[in-house]
Amino acid sequence: MYRMFEIFPGFISWATLIAIVLLSWQFPEGIAIFIILFDIYWLLKTIYFSLHLRISFNKMKENMKINWLQELENGKWKMENGISNWRDIYHLVILPMYNEPYEVVKETFEALVKSNYPLDKFIVVLATEERALRQNSGQAASTGSGQAGVEQTAQKIQEEFGNKFFKFLTTAHPENLAGEIPGKGSNQAWAAEEVKNKIIDPLNIPYKNILVSVFDIDTQVLPDYFGILTYHFLTAEHPQQSSYQPVPIFLNNIYQAPAFARVISFSSTFWHMIQQARPHRLTTFSSHSMPFKALVEIGFWQKNAVSEDSRIFWQCYLHYNGDWRVVPINYPVYMDANVAPGFWQTAVNQYKQQRRWGWGAENIPYLLTGFAKNKLIPFSKKLYWGFNYTEGFHSWATNALIIFTLGWLPVIIGGSTFRFSLLSYNLPIMTRNIMNFSMIGIISSAFLSMVLLPPKPKNFKKTDYIWYVIQWLLMPATIILFGSIPALDAQTRLMLSGKWRLGFWVTPKHRKTGV
Repeated sequence: MYRMFEIFPGFISWATLIAIVLLSWQFPEGIAIFIILFDIYWLLKTIYFSLHLRISFNKMKENMKINWLQELENGKWKMENGISNWRDIYHLVILPMYNEPYEVVKETFEALVKSNYPLDKFIVVLATEERALRQNSGQAASTGSGQAGVEQTAQKIQEEFGNKFFKFLTTAHPENLAGEIPGKGSNQAWAAEEVKNKIIDPLNIPYKNILVSVFDIDTQVLPDYFGILTYHFLTAEHPQQSSYQPVPIFLNNIYQAPAFARVISFSSTFWHMIQQARPHRLTTFSSHSMPFKALVEIGFWQKNAVSEDSRIFWQCYLHYNGDWRVVPINYPVYMDANVAPGFWQTAVNQYKQQRRWGWGAENIPYLLTGFAKNKLIPFSKKLYWGFNYTEGFHSWATNALIIFTLGWLPVIIGGSTFRFSLLSYNLPIMTRNIMNFSMIGIISSAFLSMVLLPPKPKNFKKTDYIWYVIQWLLMPATIILFGSIPALDAQTRLMLSGKWRLGFWVTPKHRKTGV
């Protein structure tokens, strides 16, 4: 059953694309009508998303103006688990690290210590990889360069920031453990178990009083992040059976990115803002928070999954028989745009990152198999999540290709009879007009991208604003080349399995000095 469900996402995506090609040849009239209706659907969906983007953006702006520590001081709390004082809550922050530059790690910790929240309530774990330490040690020995970079970075961070928090721990995840694949999930699971055994259990800190946040190593939080997180935890309807999701904003190094990479970064940011306005469709992604009590009860993150950030949602959903949800906190965390030293390497890295995100389709067989085995989850919930989650990956792999490439096929291969028909003549005109109306989404994105830009570097000129608007003309190309194609690639690899399966690809972090 599991293998059948692995084949399913790629099968229906390829079946859709192949069917459109064949039907454009054999039944061009029917496909032409379908394409027109599909373009209208896309237009309505664009308007729908634009409205949700605006709602989420306004809510985020409003939240960023509030002193959330003051809100906690003024509030009166009565939680179902007996927590009545926000000061009883500890924040466990896990930062998985591979071989990222010291500058990236330092910026993350500098933002963390500026938190408008008592640092004596923080337990911080810098989770390194033994394989990265070994590789760097080997490189250092072969070149005679002295101490390895990863170990040196970890030690410098320990010396500079270790005494800032209630507790600080550096872990080294062993390599080649049975049942694991190298990656973020197995690393952070090891780190969480280490901190449980070495700090939390010896100090008898109640699990229900701990919120654990797992951040990518480039994640920079604003001062009030932990205040608003604590506020949502205290006011949630089911605090111990909820995850808490901020808005990932990929702008830390946006001025170092080429135009196409900026469009991809902003597009990813806007998608996650839209999802904040649709909590019923929201699952966890990248940097997020959850109760430590639940994490212990489910046995921590699955250690053989690439998409550990979304898999943890489904682990909890199945374990608690559907009684799990994601609470959107409508507050940003800042992360890096995917930038490499050169243009072409940036393009390659962007593709690999999008393909890794597209590998999230591996959760489809996991949840569908779990639904088949779990008789306590209501059928309506199984149907809702099974359809919507699968449809999301199917749309990701096919929609842009249908709209921007396959829409012309009936005219090209539909035969002479159709080619000289009135419908053939009007098809390009109607689709072009519908797509022109859809430009409202691009215009809205261009405007918001200007508002979200971080403080400008010294070399930023007023004329650069023009390019930051014009760049959005690249959007149709980016959603095909760095959207549909890598998603289809990932689903095809999942369908073929074996040597085609993806492991965890670590996105390289890059900083240009002086920018």
